[in-house]
Amino acid sequence: MTESKQRREFLKFSATGLALAGAAGLTTLNAQQAAAQAASGSLLPTVLERGTLRVGTGSTNAPWHFENDAGELVGMDVTMGRILAKALFDDETKVEFIKQDAAQRIPNVTTGQVDITIQFMTMSSARAQVIAFSRPYYVEGVALLTRPDAQEKTFDQLLAKGSGTRVSILQNVDADTAIHEVLPDAQVLQIDTQANVIQALEAGRADAAAVDLSTVRWLVARTPDRYFDSGKSWRSMLYGAAMRQGDPDWLQFVNTAFTIGIFGHETALYDAAFKEYFGAQVPERKPGFPSV
Repeated sequence: MTESKQRREFLKFSATGLALAGAAGLTTLNAQQAAAQAASGSLLPTVLERGTLRVGTGSTNAPWHFENDAGELVGMDVTMGRILAKALFDDETKVEFIKQDAAQRIPNVTTGQVDITIQFMTMSSARAQVIAFSRPYYVEGVALLTRPDAQEKTFDQLLAKGSGTRVSILQNVDADTAIHEVLPDAQVLQIDTQANVIQALEAGRADAAAVDLSTVRWLVARTPDRYFDSGKSWRSMLYGAAMRQGDPDWLQFVNTAFTIGIFGHETALYDAAFKEYFGAQVPERKPGFPSV
């Protein structure tokens, strides 16, 4: 059997599912067989032979990566690491999470300290010059957090209030522009920290707080008596995992695993995490035209 045919057979049986037979009925190659078919120097056989995936992530930013009451590292980024571990070893627990701060996200990948960084990393052209991004696993955006007991809590109500609407936002050079894109007459309150941006809303000094969409969903899901989703989000940004450049086999495997874990026949981990951390059901996936 030629090398190209062997590769096609591997991809056919280990990276896809037969609709009628299901994943459980497929024959999969073991780590050694898979490693033998990866390009020389690829990280894929190294990870398979090691038997554990090393993921760089944070530990202090809910709902992406944080410690729960039991001291366990959880969050949406952590779930993506478990999805990848399951794709590699059919065991979501075969992953070591290496805690790192945001400044280490790229250096730890390029120096080989981690196999992959999954840490709410916004995809950008500048970053893509030094690392390889996976396919996106979440579309972030700016959103408006309000209070459920407020007279103006929906976006339409905030818009109708015009210049009387006060919006708190983290201080930055683009803050006024960002708010005036959707609320052209609003008063913009630029505040020093994210915590204080939300505190201004709680104290009644702001009618809405402009924060990440994921933050809005997380807070509303956990404490609906304190926070309300105004229903407005804009300025889409993509979150992707970061890998070292020059390894197409590893990049292709990660993209395949993420695609199957988000859109394919193994979505249980992603769906449960999306519900837990964002308080929402994943949109229905319909067989037929591939909307991925």
